[in-house]
Amino acid sequence: MSGKERETEPAYQRLSRELRQQISAGTYRDGLQLPTESELAAQHGVSRQTVRRAFHDLVSEGIVYRVPGRGTFVTENSGQYLRHLGSIEDLMNLSKDTTMEVVSPLTRRVDIEAASRLRLDTDVVYTVVFRRFHEGIPFVQTTAHLPEAVARHIVDAPEMLPGAVSAYTVIGLLEPLIDSPITEAAQSITVAPATADVARDVNCEPGHAMLRVDRLYTNAAGLANELSVSYFLPEQYTYRVTLRRGAH
Repeated sequence: MSGKERETEPAYQRLSRELRQQISAGTYRDGLQLPTESELAAQHGVSRQTVRRAFHDLVSEGIVYRVPGRGTFVTENSGQYLRHLGSIEDLMNLSKDTTMEVVSPLTRRVDIEAASRLRLDTDVVYTVVFRRFHEGIPFVQTTAHLPEAVARHIVDAPEMLPGAVSAYTVIGLLEPLIDSPITEAAQSITVAPATADVARDVNCEPGHAMLRVDRLYTNAAGLANELSVSYFLPEQYTYRVTLRRGAH
């Protein structure tokens, strides 16, 4: 973040970012109680309302939890990258606190399996391979496959060039450009060994157990717009989903 951006950043976002960095660095460890609203307000020269909003951000991300009458505590394993996923918007908002680096640029290729999963009537897809960083640490390698009609929107985008680093997600780049919005992400999660390419990109040994997450993004018209296959390094990533009982 540039100095100019920091100057215009809302106070609560600046505070939540600083607390997030301190937790990641181990200043506040798993299960440790954070300073009170009053203490943080005095330390940072902000109002208690600002502290409350910063805490709300960290709670929504699953980094801390609040116990009424006791205080705010660091969630276990919060030193890992953790993203609370509950909507399509949450997936697009990965760009808020991670960066994407293109390993292999968006290229036209024949891939029968990917084309079949995208439900295409051709074997031609466009594929890009990238890795994402959080706090300078690579934690996932992703291969994204796009139908040709979708890929044409971003095939010449500077964010898709080899070695390009940006704060975008592929689906986030696409969303403003496609005719029909993304309305569904069908997901499967398995464990798989790191291939040589995955190991290289996330700095682990080949064969290391990885969390594999496959997502098929579909638009409002029922057409598949992207198939992504991601290998997450479990030491650096926590996946959390909240399940709620349906209304009766």
